[in-house]
Amino acid sequence: MVKAPGRDPKRKPILFYGTSITQGGCASRPGMCHTAIIGQWMDYPVLNFGFSGNGRMEPEMARLYAELDPSVYILDCLPNMNGDLVRERVVPFVNILREKHPGTPILLVEDRSYANSYISQPRRKANEANRAALKESYEQLKRNGVGKLFYLSGDTLLGEDREDTVDGSHPTDLGFMRQAEAFRDALIPILGK
Repeated sequence: MVKAPGRDPKRKPILFYGTSITQGGCASRPGMCHTAIIGQWMDYPVLNFGFSGNGRMEPEMARLYAELDPSVYILDCLPNMNGDLVRERVVPFVNILREKHPGTPILLVEDRSYANSYISQPRRKANEANRAALKESYEQLKRNGVGKLFYLSGDTLLGEDREDTVDGSHPTDLGFMRQAEAFRDALIPILGK
């Protein structure tokens, strides 16, 4: 029997913080979630802090994650937040992480587009409000001199064929593959690969 080569022990994990989507809700098996796919493709250990119905950037969570030392923080909480919460919590959350980890990259992720947002005005407006608030927070952090801060557009996370979610929100395996591709494209320049 041949033993598989181990990962580079100096390679710090990628930390994902988010919602049931990050958790892998509706993937056919654990290996089909975008976080697991990223770990496989990029050969990094992954810390998946996806919480169904939660992931709302509470300051207590930022303090907990600041105790860890990942290669990158990925903050993907918008599906369980609204514009007001985003404005209230993103800047303090990032500042808490930055206080302990001044050089660790942080990737802010927009909400994926609801598959039915083209016909559902409330869902479209929710996407627009969340994205506008996250963009404002990102720009404020950049103006305040926060470096190594990156941004991933929600428009890239799912396809336009509306075939990649089970309920208009949670990705199928196809949706997770598409998300993995978008995250990989964002992470390659961040991690220098």
